Amino acid sequence: MKQKTIFEQLGGTYIQKGDYLLPNLKMPKQPEYNIGVWGQRRRRYLKKHRPILYTNLLTSCKLSEHLAEIDEECNERMESLVKAMANQEGVTEALKAADQMAWVRRMNNIRNRAKEIVLNEIVYV
Repeated sequence: MKQKTIFEQLGGTYIQKGDYLLPNLKMPKQPEYNIGVWGQRRRRYLKKHRPILYTNLLTSCKLSEHLAEIDEECNERMESLVKAMANQEGVTEALKAADQMAWVRRMNNIRNRAKEIVLNEIVYV
């Protein structure tokens, strides 16, 4: 009689593929999260530059939750940075009414700087 493996003793089963017995593994059901652009960037970064952390989060079923948290944190940080920078630099509704193109240029500049800050402080850590 063949002795059961620890995997079989714990209730695991195998499936035969050719000459190999492969464990019958399934991921548990996970809640659905809305992952935006920041979460997707974080996923790409983890996959490419932090593969061990990526694999640990994936196998512990915490990757989607982590990405959703990062996405939310980045959105909040981006909003607060843009608001603070616009106030500090005097980019107001009055400027928008007086010279729309100047307002657009300055707001784009502010958003680009805020984006770099968010990427370096939160996403690429």
